[in-house]
Amino acid sequence: MEFARPLPPSPPAPEPAPEPGLAPAAAPARGPDDSPLAHARLHRQLTVEETARRAGIPADEVRWLEEGRIYRFATPDRALLATMLVATALGIDHREALELAGLPVPPKPLESNPWRRLAAVGAVGAAVLSVALAVVLAQSHTAGPAAAASAKLNTLPPPWAIKVVVLNGSGDIVWTRQVASRIQAMSYRVTHVGRAGSFNYPQTQVFFPPGGQAIGLRLAKQLDAPLQPLPGGSDPRRLVVIVGPDTGPKSTQAPESARTDPDTREDP
Repeated sequence: MEFARPLPPSPPAPEPAPEPGLAPAAAPARGPDDSPLAHARLHRQLTVEETARRAGIPADEVRWLEEGRIYRFATPDRALLATMLVATALGIDHREALELAGLPVPPKPLESNPWRRLAAVGAVGAAVLSVALAVVLAQSHTAGPAAAASAKLNTLPPPWAIKVVVLNGSGDIVWTRQVASRIQAMSYRVTHVGRAGSFNYPQTQVFFPPGGQAIGLRLAKQLDAPLQPLPGGSDPRRLVVIVGPDTGPKSTQAPESARTDPDTREDP
């Protein structure tokens, strides 16, 4: 009679793999230049696309956060919201946030507190928002005056909406017509080319009526000529250019005849 043979010992069951999206027990050390969000994502073995799908934002915004390109977002608030969505999608709690920030981690409590996770997300968001505000303030401080001047010029009416009267103030009608052609080539509407009250203007000058200083300044810069106020006039979009000699001494003051010149009055 044959006895029952003992069964061979079964091999040990393999350890279950960590569920995707959950942080393992211990996280590897993070380098000083590593992105906190990129470190947390790689620690969970997630791709940028998977993280973006879980957070409900475009994958480009996840890359911008990991690469520190906060300026790519439309507003600092959008960067802050994207940070909160990515952090919650990765499941970053308060302890992991302290580790990512390089701060001391207290002993693990017996029960997890959900408010600590919100505090960690708020801390990360506040850090991102402070960086974004610093970048915005630096850019506005560097390009403040230039940007303001450029914005003011961009709000002016187009040159073709400006009427320009060109007068011969040196006796050289050929040079006067050349200046008029140059003004017309810059899209201004030259309405009259004629003779000034005198030929003693030492330099080409631009005269603006009340309310037309901004458009006068633009044309004066284009002609590299001084700008002078024009007494009277009711059309703020009508300029007067009195052409001086082709080459002559520079003068920043208009002769007295420019203020009494009948040809500088507004056309009917």
